[in-house]
Order: sequence, then structure tokens, then C-alpha cells
Amino acid sequence: MTCHDARQGRVSKVQVGVITIFPEILDAVAEFGTIRRAIESGSLGLESLDIRDYASDRRRTVDDRPYGGGPGMVLLPGPLASCIDAAKQRVDGPVIYLTPQGERFNHAIARELAELSGMILVCGRYEGIDQRIVETRIDREISIGDYVVSGGEFPAMVLLDAVVRLLPGVLGNEESALQDSFSNGMLDCPHYTRPESFEGLNVPQVLLSGNHQEIQRWREQQAFDWTRNRRPDLIESSSRLESENETDLNTVDNHQ
Repeated sequence: MTCHDARQGRVSKVQVGVITIFPEILDAVAEFGTIRRAIESGSLGLESLDIRDYASDRRRTVDDRPYGGGPGMVLLPGPLASCIDAAKQRVDGPVIYLTPQGERFNHAIARELAELSGMILVCGRYEGIDQRIVETRIDREISIGDYVVSGGEFPAMVLLDAVVRLLPGVLGNEESALQDSFSNGMLDCPHYTRPESFEGLNVPQVLLSGNHQEIQRWREQQAFDWTRNRRPDLIESSSRLESENETDLNTVDNHQ
């Protein structure tokens, strides 16, 4: 077990337990960037639990061959169950399994998780975990995309970083999170910095004008154009949501 917590005596806003057979991978993210700042500021308490510590044999076995045959190994239910149960004694929150079978992770889910007081992230390996663990101890399954990586540790780091940067006081500028891609259902606009001219390419004049209203309008238009050209599904999803909300409001009005 490795614990990265706020300064002694300070209560963290969000407690996260990560269940894994490679705690060293998670330990690395605690030493850098946003997650380190969140831990040092007291916004995040991060603890990794090694499934091998809950194995029942001297070899600390945590996997075995799947029933029915086939390639690969499956994490044993016994050690994993004990590890999850131990984590639930320390962390109050849902148990989330990172798996390709889960719902697709997005900014809305990140915002939802950022409101929690804690969560437990279960990192699978090999062919996955025994289905009986999913049925008895997993509250939610989340996927970071339609592709396969070596284990759940990398998706856990993606989810954790996306959630932590939404916590109050973690980012140096609170506006940063509000203006990120997906925060308003759109991609972000293009950004420029010094020098004003680089390899024959110039910064758009509107950004040099000092007219904040024009700059805001330009950024909103650029964000919309980028989203329409690169991720039209986001616009369709936003339009569908607005239509559903309008229908709900009309239903309420009709019942008044």
C-alpha cells in the first residue's frame, strides 16, 4: 500500500483509492504536475493498494487461467475481493472498474466524479477480472475509448487527471478549466503566444486588438468551426440535449 496524502492534519476534499498489481505506475503520477499540486494543497488524497498484498499463498498469486480455455490470464476473485473490501474501509465512494466494456468517459462524467468525496478505481490486467467481482463489488464501469491498453492503470491516470483538474484551487487559474475543450460541449479554440510572427505565419489581428468582446466572439466562432469540422458529433449531441430539455420544459408548462 502506498499513500500520498495532504500535509498531516489536513483533510483532503477527495480521497481516491487505486487497486492495482503495479502501484509503482500510479506512484509516478503523484510526483508531477496537477496531481502533485492537488495532493500538496490538500484537495486530493491518493492511495494505491497492491492486490498481491491480499493473496493467500507465499508466491502472492493473483491470476489464473480462464475456465473454458483460451489465451491469457484472469485476475483471481479472492485477492481482488479482499483488496476492494480493504479499500472500502478507507475510502467512501463508488467502486469504478476501468474496462473497455464500460461507458465512454467524457467531460460530463469527469465533472460528475469531481463532485464526489471519494472513489475507488479498479485496474484490471491480462484478460480482465472475474465476472463475479463485477457483479458483487463494482458500482460502475468506465472506458476511456475503443482501444486496448496493457492494463487499467493508464486509464485510471487519465480519469484521475481529468477529475483532479476540476477540483477548486488545483489549477493556477480557475478560468483554465472553464475554457477547456468539452467544458461547454465544444472543442477549444486555437491559441497563440510570442512571437507575433513565426515562419511567415502571423497571429490573427483580432487577438492583438485589445477589444475583449471581439476576441471572445472570435474564439467562440473558432471553437464552433473546429467542432463542426472535427467533431460534428459533439454539436449533434448538444442539439439533441437542448431539444430534450425544451421538450421537458414544455411538458412541465402543460402540466401547470
